[in-house]
Amino acid sequence: MSKPVDVGSLKTGSYVIVDNEPCRIVDLTKSKPGKHGAAKARVVTIGVFDGVKRSFVKPVDAKVEVPIIEKRTGQVISTMPNAIQIMDLETYEIFETPLPDDEELRSRLSGGVEVEYWRILGRTKIMRVK
Repeated sequence: MSKPVDVGSLKTGSYVIVDNEPCRIVDLTKSKPGKHGAAKARVVTIGVFDGVKRSFVKPVDAKVEVPIIEKRTGQVISTMPNAIQIMDLETYEIFETPLPDDEELRSRLSGGVEVEYWRILGRTKIMRVK
């Protein structure tokens, strides 16, 4: 799920969808309107799930899609070699998600630990241990 937003209202640290991938904005520069055109914004982003750097340039009055991020808490049920089972603490739904890339976060995951996970565009990512 996403919603359309003007490029001019974006801020560094917010999220946007680039190439059907949710990304966090790391750099945002706006140029002044010139003699023959509108003001433009150059946006540099890093993918939430893949870590790939992406950028785009658009007029500040153009629309871009901003993902709706569900921040939820869950409890680790079990860890597998390349995935982890989590039970949502509100709905008691059990699902699998890939292990995080961060080695320090991965080492703190064990059965019974509470975690915060984000659900973005139908995909999940473990963000931190509570």
